Amino acid sequence: MTTDLKGPPLPAPPRTARRVTFRLSAPPVSGVLRPRMLTVTLGLAAAAFLAFCVETATGDISLPLTDVMRALVGAADPGTELIVHELRLPRALAGLLVGIAFGVAGALLQTMTLNPLASPDMMGLTQGAGTAVVAGIVLGWDGGLSTQTLGLLGALTAALVVYLLAWKRGTTGYRIVLVGVGVAWICTSATDFLIAHGRQFQAQAALGWLVGNLNGRTWEQIRPLALTMTVLVPLALLLGRHLRTLQLGDDVARGLGTRVQLVRVTVLLIAVGLVAFGTAAAGPVAFVALAAPQVAQRLAGTAVPPPVASGLTGAVMVLVSDLIARQLVPDTELPVGIVTGVLGAPVLLWLLVRANRAGSGG
Repeated sequence: MTTDLKGPPLPAPPRTARRVTFRLSAPPVSGVLRPRMLTVTLGLAAAAFLAFCVETATGDISLPLTDVMRALVGAADPGTELIVHELRLPRALAGLLVGIAFGVAGALLQTMTLNPLASPDMMGLTQGAGTAVVAGIVLGWDGGLSTQTLGLLGALTAALVVYLLAWKRGTTGYRIVLVGVGVAWICTSATDFLIAHGRQFQAQAALGWLVGNLNGRTWEQIRPLALTMTVLVPLALLLGRHLRTLQLGDDVARGLGTRVQLVRVTVLLIAVGLVAFGTAAAGPVAFVALAAPQVAQRLAGTAVPPPVASGLTGAVMVLVSDLIARQLVPDTELPVGIVTGVLGAPVLLWLLVRANRAGSGG
């Protein structure tokens, strides 16, 4: 028997291997608990925290993990706290937050379009942000605007173009992805043109940023991303119920009271914000938004990518990739985007092969 605090006993909730439903009479709350999802999320959170601590401990002067944890709570000696807080914490936080931002954005887009290939990398959002930032670097068009503002404007412009070109008495996930691929290539070509016509110093600065890099991150680059995520990530989680109805098809979703086009626009805007500020903080780190939701979906055993698990998976991917990039070549710190590209490319090929075998790959 299941009891609540105010009311008669309720019958035991139905129980299955994959989920546990619960219902309380006071307060009137009901829901579904998925033990596998909860276990996977906690495991990913622990893995992300461990990778974060190892990233903070790694450097020219290696620190024990116990000293790192004491420094995080302000209980270490002044020298250790200086190394952790001023030199290493911004880089580790950048990797953590960028991974979460890209993972959540990828999960939202893949759920909205019902397409595992839908991600900011494939739909032009990342490329739009990159083109705007490179234009500011090479042409001096920033007008005093920050990298975050340029990235946001570029991603918003790319999203608007994608949505308008995909509109035909409404939009569908398939048309959004197809148009997004075209816009992504246009933005990539524009970026290459800007780099080719820029001065050598400007071109080198733009290329170093375009690969996706955590080197030299500062608190000024972290704060805008952290503030943005405190607003957009909760909004993304609140959209979960509406996104689940979209899986039933537009007609059924409308019958259930979901405003389909409004939900799609909202999801696109949230993804744009996460991608723009993440790209401005660390550059367009390749394949994280594509691969992290698919890995999280298979770990959790769900029908669509779970946003929280996807974000944590993205954080683990970015932090572990940065650790590999720092150790792969002696005395050289490679950009993290090189490693995520090498690790993510096989995931993309696997998704393409899987889609083709299922009859949806053309």
